[in-house]
Amino acid sequence: MIEVNKVYQTDNLELLKNLNDNTVDLIYCDILYNTRKKFRDYNDNLGDTKKAIEWYKPRLIEMFRVLKETGTIYLQMDWRLVHYIKIEMDKIFGEDNFRNEIIWSYSRWTNSGKDFVRSHDNILRYSKSNNYIYNIQYEDFSEKSKHKGSRFSKKEDDGKLKQQYISEERKKAMRDVWEISILNSQSKERVDYNTQKPKELIERIILASTNEGDLVADFFCGSGTSLVVAKELGRNYIGCDLNKKAVDITNQRLNELNW
Repeated sequence: MIEVNKVYQTDNLELLKNLNDNTVDLIYCDILYNTRKKFRDYNDNLGDTKKAIEWYKPRLIEMFRVLKETGTIYLQMDWRLVHYIKIEMDKIFGEDNFRNEIIWSYSRWTNSGKDFVRSHDNILRYSKSNNYIYNIQYEDFSEKSKHKGSRFSKKEDDGKLKQQYISEERKKAMRDVWEISILNSQSKERVDYNTQKPKELIERIILASTNEGDLVADFFCGSGTSLVVAKELGRNYIGCDLNKKAVDITNQRLNELNW
């Protein structure tokens, strides 16, 4: 029996097969990108692209099965797999249930040679039906846009008009391009694990697509950021990873929360 608020060291396909239908409110996975690299903490090599997609197919089918009718799934990857995964997601979840391709844009120091510097990830967002949870998220206007419609309404001592803005707190609905910094070596969030993602990125996803008490699942949990954020925000969670180090780090982070 699969218990909630636990992290499992197991193959994600095996865990998925043991979950009941229509039980998960939100799936977020920072999946294997198939860079063909062996990182210190895991091996990101599923073979050629065809083999990688064949490896993903049964997992995507199971993710569809366990997701609630009101649920949403976010899969994060990069240019290597995104167009292939989208084709499979269109087949399994339905083209009409494609909601967004979110671009996570970040800056990093790197030499690119003859190409533009690659500095973004892709996050595919699908629902299972049209009746999905979505809590509108907002972002700041630019300084220029924030002050459109400002008026001159007060005189200074020297006789000049002082510009008074209608609102300093104007917000707009969040776009699907997110500019969030990656975690550098000095970040207080950093733990000893490769490719850790920032909490701010996951917070947007969980706040947008769940309510308190909902169940968040991450089947590639790595350092456990998604589960930590879920717990901080009053959500339940299920996570898994094949790597014992990943599970140990995740459990340590979860146990350190006073909640």
